Amino acid sequence: MTGRMPLRDKSNMREIRNICLYCGASSGADPQFAAAAEAFGRAVATAGVGLVYGGASCGLMGAAARAALGAGGRVIGIIPDFFDEREIAAQGLTELVVTRDMHERKMLMFERADAFVALPGGVGTLEELAEQLTWIQLGRHDKPLVIADIGGFWRPLLDLMSHMRDAAFIRAPWEVSYMVAERVEDILPMILAAAKNAPGVADMGVIERM
Repeated sequence: MTGRMPLRDKSNMREIRNICLYCGASSGADPQFAAAAEAFGRAVATAGVGLVYGGASCGLMGAAARAALGAGGRVIGIIPDFFDEREIAAQGLTELVVTRDMHERKMLMFERADAFVALPGGVGTLEELAEQLTWIQLGRHDKPLVIADIGGFWRPLLDLMSHMRDAAFIRAPWEVSYMVAERVEDILPMILAAAKNAPGVADMGVIERM
């Protein structure tokens, strides 16, 4: 990646080398979802940041991976062996890791990433996002997390999170820190800003930027 530098915090040298993308293995009904996945893949590659994702060739996952590779980016796919056997795995990635099960897959995706982004997706995407939200709430990590609310896709979940706060199931000191972006072009700047500020776990609070 000559001439490209990873997103970097010059004050404490926290770097965003890789971003983990959670998104659907289907493209969804709205064409803007696939367009957003492609735009994000290109943006990450242009920034010199690696893309970590679920390793599939189909849907939004495949669209993001192909766009990143087409822009000269690094793409790391992590896929469980039962998907690989069904020929769902993408070809031509920078690295493809085949795991024994979903648990190992999710842990490796977490370990290889410095930040997380959730584009539209189905139950699997929701489960991965919910797990990261839980780990943040429990203080297991402070890696930046952006919910990409493309076309208002995640609005029902965001409303549910607000409802949980109103019902006192999310409350200090157990807040959940995340950012919300409605445009793909806002995602990387949000992650860079969060990496620079890098609040302590005790100081984390919800951040929504529309």
